[in-house]
Amino acid sequence: MLCVTAISWAPAEGKKATTKNANSAKELFNEYVGTIYDAASLNQTGLSKQVFEKALTGYFNLKAANKLSKNSGVVTVVDFTKSSREKRMWIVDILNKKLLLNTWVAHGQGSGDDMADHFSNTNESHQSSLGFYITDDIYFGKHGRSLRLDGVDDGFNNAARNRAIVVHAADYVSQGTISQLGRLGRSHGCPAVSPEVIDLVINNIKGKTLLFINGNSNNYTSKYLNDAFESSFALNNAAADIASLPKI
Repeated sequence: MLCVTAISWAPAEGKKATTKNANSAKELFNEYVGTIYDAASLNQTGLSKQVFEKALTGYFNLKAANKLSKNSGVVTVVDFTKSSREKRMWIVDILNKKLLLNTWVAHGQGSGDDMADHFSNTNESHQSSLGFYITDDIYFGKHGRSLRLDGVDDGFNNAARNRAIVVHAADYVSQGTISQLGRLGRSHGCPAVSPEVIDLVINNIKGKTLLFINGNSNNYTSKYLNDAFESSFALNNAAADIASLPKI
């Protein structure tokens, strides 16, 4: 992680002042999250604000660590705390404060039936892996046009490349499958989407953008959920952006 220098307006008054300014930075970050969340109408699509905040925390930390594309403004959220019958993938343009796509996404067959409740970083587990990913290159494989992913959370998803965890199309991601089985079909651990939206998904998230997979787990941790770093980074970069936005 990068070191965070003191923000210019912070008075040097010891621990009390530091705590006060950290709180101010966090409040500004919360406002930033809330502004995008409201402007993009994410609540109406079922995306939890808490999960969205986690995704943006990771986005800022990874952006500051120069792991994302310099011009990246797209954040993809997958929430596996939700039923596979729900549209639980969101692609959000945070620069323009709009939702680009909300769609179905499959979890691994080893993670559960309708609900994903088991996660693994192990090859051949056929389970989904939680955490922050960076999208990489496009290739054509057995599922057609697909997008490689690199997991950045050690012990949780950093084996994604070796496991061939990618974004790809699958016919079992459809309303027809839900109607027939009462749930989506399942992958071997990949976040698979409908063939109808695969090109839209890939075209929007390719090239070093953030994908965050959330799930019910007491074990998952990430250094990219360092909110102290994220809030200071947001304070320096989002203040003018917030001030320019109309009140919702």
